[in-house]
Amino acid sequence: MPNSAQVTAAEISRLAGVTRATVSNWRRRHPDFPSPVGGTEASPAYDLAAVRDWLAARGQLPESSPADELSTALRTTPADAARLLPLVLAAAPLGKEEIEQLTGLSDDRLAKQAQKLARGVADTLPRTDEASYRAAEAELLRTLLTCVRDEGAVKTADVLAECDPDEVSAGGAYETPPQLAALMADLLKGTDDSYPGIVFDPACGAGNLLIAAAERGAQELYGQDMVPTQAMQAAVRLAVLAPAAKQQVVAGDSIRQDAFPALLAQAALCTPPYGDREWGHEELAYDPRWIYGLPPRSEPELAWIQHCLAHLTPGGTAILLLPPATAERGSGRRTRAELIRSGAVRAVMALPAGAASPLHIGLHLWLLRRPHEQSAPPQQLLFVDASGSQPDRATMRGSRRPALDWPAIEKIVVESWRRYDSDPDGFESAPGTARAVPLLELLDESVDLTPARHTRVAPAAIQPDAQAAAAEELRERLRRANRQVATLVEAAPTTSAGTAPRPWRSAAVADLLRGGALTLLRSRPTRGSLGQAEPEPAKEITGETVLTARDVAARRTASGIADETYSGEEVRIEIGDVILPETLLDNPAGMARVATENDAGSLLGRTLFLLRPDPARLDPWFLAGFLSADANVNAASVGTSIVRVDARRLRIPLLPLAEQQRYGRAFRELYALRSAADAAQRLAEETAAALAAGLTNGALLPPETASAPD
Repeated sequence: MPNSAQVTAAEISRLAGVTRATVSNWRRRHPDFPSPVGGTEASPAYDLAAVRDWLAARGQLPESSPADELSTALRTTPADAARLLPLVLAAAPLGKEEIEQLTGLSDDRLAKQAQKLARGVADTLPRTDEASYRAAEAELLRTLLTCVRDEGAVKTADVLAECDPDEVSAGGAYETPPQLAALMADLLKGTDDSYPGIVFDPACGAGNLLIAAAERGAQELYGQDMVPTQAMQAAVRLAVLAPAAKQQVVAGDSIRQDAFPALLAQAALCTPPYGDREWGHEELAYDPRWIYGLPPRSEPELAWIQHCLAHLTPGGTAILLLPPATAERGSGRRTRAELIRSGAVRAVMALPAGAASPLHIGLHLWLLRRPHEQSAPPQQLLFVDASGSQPDRATMRGSRRPALDWPAIEKIVVESWRRYDSDPDGFESAPGTARAVPLLELLDESVDLTPARHTRVAPAAIQPDAQAAAAEELRERLRRANRQVATLVEAAPTTSAGTAPRPWRSAAVADLLRGGALTLLRSRPTRGSLGQAEPEPAKEITGETVLTARDVAARRTASGIADETYSGEEVRIEIGDVILPETLLDNPAGMARVATENDAGSLLGRTLFLLRPDPARLDPWFLAGFLSADANVNAASVGTSIVRVDARRLRIPLLPLAEQQRYGRAFRELYALRSAADAAQRLAEETAAALAAGLTNGALLPPETASAPD
């Protein structure tokens, strides 16, 4: 009989798609909630099967995908991910019918056939242990093969790596997001559009950087990672996603146990682990890689820089993603100075916070080249500051990861580098963004390579008249915005309903859906949604605009950009649609929004409800106004830390269409008032900031007073 897996409250919250506070409420309020079967008093564990049954009985169990089923199977039958990954690679080229024939075999025959398949690809993977499977694991093997069939080998490998109980990521090691991996790979392209043929990543993780390089033309890929499961995962992903390239991925510590001592690549891409003080400072004190000086114990990033340079051909390029402290810590001053003097450092580029983990830190890209004996070293270094390419923090409430403007970041970083690389002496600086700095200016006591320090506008470049004119323009715009707010306040009078509130009958949104007065749409399928239209098949939507929950909260047009990670069904917004955020963290005011011509054609983002009213029966502004009522939202909400709105439970008064339109006009004026107030607030902040900057940099003078203050 298979083992019964156990789950914590946090895992239950992920399984049900609710907050941990909601799970705690279930435990307190429902006597039939499963009792703990393990864990500790502070962190109890529950039987997974019992939890799934309880959630299913309440309609709280989401429809599971093959990946979800595999994750559950791994809890029930724990297995070494590295032992299963060869089977994933072996099953990748099989067709649907071939996999179905495999899964239909008896338990014993399935285990033997899976073992035969896995051993056939063992030579292409880092781990040399022979893959062996038992008949008792047959159900796990069937679930794995089904996941490969329905969701692909890459997704299956990712699930195995995430669920592996025997492996943990190295401290300070983070995955490189696909958008950032693409940007780093783009920086390797030459001024003649050529691309390096051999690319090396000594801390490859799941292989995102090597995959990005292969997509752009790299023909040989070499990777190493100290976590064996991640090295195996990278090998599987490379074999599936870059089959035309020669590949070799090895498990091991690149700094202590270099798997490629003789390798000389044309390029290196690397996101090394940060802050590892046990990187081998003492045992590697006389290592020949440290030609720019032995890195201090507290500077492992400088060891990774020199390791990458040691594996490059002369003139080869290395791009590393590093913490900002690498550019300015005092302990690394001497090594930085040697790197600068030799001409190895060519550019340092600042990214906005949120570009990669840790998300609260703005990381740096270092672009280095191994000096060529026949070429004179460069006399200047490029600094690029793209840290300003980030969303307004006020619109990021409830978001786990800022929605960065990657096209804008790539344009600043890549175009600045290519302009500089094609003509270093003729490079024209972009004040505040990009500047080429003579090396002699950098070799001071601190040797600080922080981009913001070198790209900021110098006081000599400030033009007082221009700054005063810009500040006055902001002041005038603020005056107009304040006048608009005052006008809208006067234009929205109301009268008393008498001695008691006006009574009316109401209906739940669920009833209106059943009656056809409304249609409910989501950017992802919802289970059993009454009145929900049949979703259209997913289409290629890369680059199209997406209306996000933050856009709704900020009362602005769509700002999101669909990319290859966008997984929702294609739901296009039409004029008159009413859009409501699913969580109050996305929109604390609970404000619904009526789509206008500016929104039409945009895609509906995640965590948003779209209610499409029948215009002959419901006025959209009337609907939006009552959907946003505090009492209505509170009555239809669940959760504490993250409050989710059940749109079907919201109630709408049953009024004649003419009466609805009267209310609708009032709600539309109030929406305009809020929007105008938002604009006035933003202008007030911009105006105050511009005036303060002018006063502190000497461009503006304070107003003269008639008399001295008391």
